[in-house]
Amino acid sequence: MTRFRARSAASGLVLAGLLLLGAAARAQEAPAPAAATTAAGDWRHGLSLLGDLKYPADFKRFDYVNPDAPKGGLVRLSVDGTFDSLNDTITRGTPAAGLSLIYDNLMASSSDEPSSEYGLLAEAVRYPADFSSVTFRLRPEAKWHDGRPVTAEDVVWSFETQTKNNPRLGYYYSHVTKAEASGEREVTFTFDQAGNRELPQIVGQLKVMPKHWWTGTDASGKPRDVSQTTLEVPLGSGPYKVAKVVPGRSIAFERVPDYWGKDLPVNIGTNNFAEQRYEYFRDDTVELEAFKGDQFDFRIETSAKNWATAYDFPAVKAGKVIIEEFPNRASGSMQAFIPNLRREKFQDQRVRRALNYALDFDGMNRTLFFGQYKRTSSYFQNTELASSGLPQGAELAILESVKDKIPDSVFTTPYANPPEGGEDVRRANLREAAKLLKEAGYEVKNGKLLNARGEPFTFEILLANPAFERVALFYKPTLERLGMTVNIRVVDTSQYINRLRARDFDMIISGWGQSLSPGNEQRDFWSTEAADREGSGNYAGIKDPGIDALIEKVIYAKDRAELVAATHALDRVLLAHDYVIPSWNYGFTRTARWNRFGRPEKLPAYSFAFPDIWWWDEAKAKATGGAK
Repeated sequence: MTRFRARSAASGLVLAGLLLLGAAARAQEAPAPAAATTAAGDWRHGLSLLGDLKYPADFKRFDYVNPDAPKGGLVRLSVDGTFDSLNDTITRGTPAAGLSLIYDNLMASSSDEPSSEYGLLAEAVRYPADFSSVTFRLRPEAKWHDGRPVTAEDVVWSFETQTKNNPRLGYYYSHVTKAEASGEREVTFTFDQAGNRELPQIVGQLKVMPKHWWTGTDASGKPRDVSQTTLEVPLGSGPYKVAKVVPGRSIAFERVPDYWGKDLPVNIGTNNFAEQRYEYFRDDTVELEAFKGDQFDFRIETSAKNWATAYDFPAVKAGKVIIEEFPNRASGSMQAFIPNLRREKFQDQRVRRALNYALDFDGMNRTLFFGQYKRTSSYFQNTELASSGLPQGAELAILESVKDKIPDSVFTTPYANPPEGGEDVRRANLREAAKLLKEAGYEVKNGKLLNARGEPFTFEILLANPAFERVALFYKPTLERLGMTVNIRVVDTSQYINRLRARDFDMIISGWGQSLSPGNEQRDFWSTEAADREGSGNYAGIKDPGIDALIEKVIYAKDRAELVAATHALDRVLLAHDYVIPSWNYGFTRTARWNRFGRPEKLPAYSFAFPDIWWWDEAKAKATGGAK
């Protein structure tokens, strides 16, 4: 399950989130919709994808928060790029960061469970035994910032508006055939299939918007249009509201003192800052220097080079800036060089495997990354969902059920990237790459790798992030030694996204983020249907009946053990096809922060939750000079 919304977004993660985020795809060979007479289940206070909820119906707060956290102070975050809109519903324009702070969802996620949600706007939820629909009962006290109540009509309108105007959300909620007010404070969503346990939870993630405001008129009397960009401050129901906007440069949010939901169990100990501010920077070098100059408070460092060399400035030595790594327990990912299988040259698995042998990861890691990374060997790296060894038990049974559709090697040979080591290993890898290319019908003439038709092997690595250019440049000489012609092209973000959606690329460096509860988004990442759909997460263009079958095994798993086994099987088969050239991973999030904040003694298992459950510490702030 991929969660679309979080309360806050820290430095530089906006674009990465867009590139790694998957949406749920339409079912293939799904069970038939349930009959209308299917009875609804009992009302519940929360939802868990697999297993029991940790917190009972009468819980007072999450275990990981400080219920006595002081309220006040300012936290300043940074974002790469710029923005031109305060409407984050549509895909047109670039919305400002942090807008999720002003809205409430139907349900709120727990950070110490892998896949649980508890009531926020909804006080209760129920669904029938076959998961063919879900009904939410709204809290009577829920209200918008103008004092008007949040209604079932708002929920239905929000669903219809977002799925109509945002293709990504339209696809994510594509299994919902109907949303309707089924009572004074009740909304029912009907699904096009039964047995899909994830659907009630992804509906619980719905952002609810005020119909009366968006269908009304602005200060000049002009009708608002939710399908267009706007810099008018929108109305919300959440813990914050927009306080100040400097278009393209910064946006500030102030806490709503009479927020209707401040005493809900899911909100106790959260939303502690009086103000949250996002500052925009168009260049990472400038952004880093701004952090050193105390122009914002918290930075996630994604550069190994910066982590090794850029954090020895005086404020760190004086203890005014804290350098800390937090373990990544909540997600896995596959970052890779991704060839476009829609191109004929990449359709032969031997060619793709040769490209893997040509990647000198050991040299790249030492030269560019200060030895900080490990080679990725799973699509669910660093989680219990990653496959290893040979299949056994339930995983083996799942693989045998699709044996006629998957490579024989999955039963006999664990996946492994090419060996790493010194010059002798690199030369051996290069010889193996040349051998594979020859077996695939290529030969080198006058230093150029040619196919049987005499056509040279030429391709372009398309990039949006200039930081990846040095990575591609390190890879390029080895590929050229094999006779390939490699061009590297860096384009702006808008052009990159447009080309990605249109599949107009040879190779990219990107990846897929994974939650601990994979589900419907796997269709969007790997399914045959998604390969030809513009804008899907199936960047590589994978079309394989075995993978299609295993995706369904993941989605319709009946318990956690079956989900883990099915995901191991899917991971194993994806790896066996050599669809991508895996790059690197790091099991921690690198952070730097100005030392003016407090936090709970024990952070939740699956998030360090900054700034959601942290708070302003007056004594620490005084020692660092306070925020500017």
